[in-house]
Amino acid sequence: MCDYSLHGIKNRLAEEGETLVVHRFFTGSKGLTSLEYLQPPEKPKGFIATLKKMFAAPPNECAVCIPDGAKLVLHGISRALQEVHEFCATEAVTFRQLSADGATYRDAVEFRNGVKVRLQDLEEGEILQVVTVSSQEVEVAELDLPDRSR
Repeated sequence: MCDYSLHGIKNRLAEEGETLVVHRFFTGSKGLTSLEYLQPPEKPKGFIATLKKMFAAPPNECAVCIPDGAKLVLHGISRALQEVHEFCATEAVTFRQLSADGATYRDAVEFRNGVKVRLQDLEEGEILQVVTVSSQEVEVAELDLPDRSR
């Protein structure tokens, strides 16, 4: 759902059809958020307001949690991951919780070839489209994914 490192951040469950982005939160950990939460906040007015802002979480920052088994499409896969695992720039993935341990990064995406990549290892700014939040089988062919035959 959401890594332990994001539990101190306001969060909510993802919605089908939603577009999310890999984001580094003020805790230093990466997670998923909606583009709407990344809009620049108002500039503080005055010295005290500036100091408060420096030590507070961004007011609109919200982690978007995904259940294990949810189907997603990952866009903008880094060139390094593409080369190492022979991925295209856009791939259908399944969200996975790698462990039940509460004190470790456990959120990952699983590619069709079985490779699992933790969210912490994805690049900031990579986009994920939520196809379904349930773990039921879903056909993603209509999403116009690149031709896998090379």
